[in-house]
Amino acid sequence: MSEVTDWRSRAACRHTDPELFFPDCTAGPAIDRAKQICDGCPVRARCLDWALSNGAAVGIWGGRTEAERHAMAAASTQPVRRAWRWSPR
Repeated sequence: MSEVTDWRSRAACRHTDPELFFPDCTAGPAIDRAKQICDGCPVRARCLDWALSNGAAVGIWGGRTEAERHAMAAASTQPVRRAWRWSPR
C-alpha cells in the first residue's frame, strides 16, 4: 500500500459523504461539521500537508478551508522578520 493510500485509509472522513468536504459556502454549519470530523482525525496533519504540498484549491483538507490554506501558504512565503536588538556601545 502506498503512503498516499495508507494515510487516507486511516482518515476519520473515509466513511463520510465527500460532498461534506466540498461545500458551496465559505462559512456555516456545513463547514463546521466537516471541521468537527477533522478535529478527531489521526491523520489530520498529514492531510493538511498533502493539500498544501499539492495545491488543493477547493474543499476542506486537514480541517482547513481554501481561504485558511491560502493564508497559511502566503504566510510561509513571507520573509522572516528579525526582532531589532539593542546593543550597548
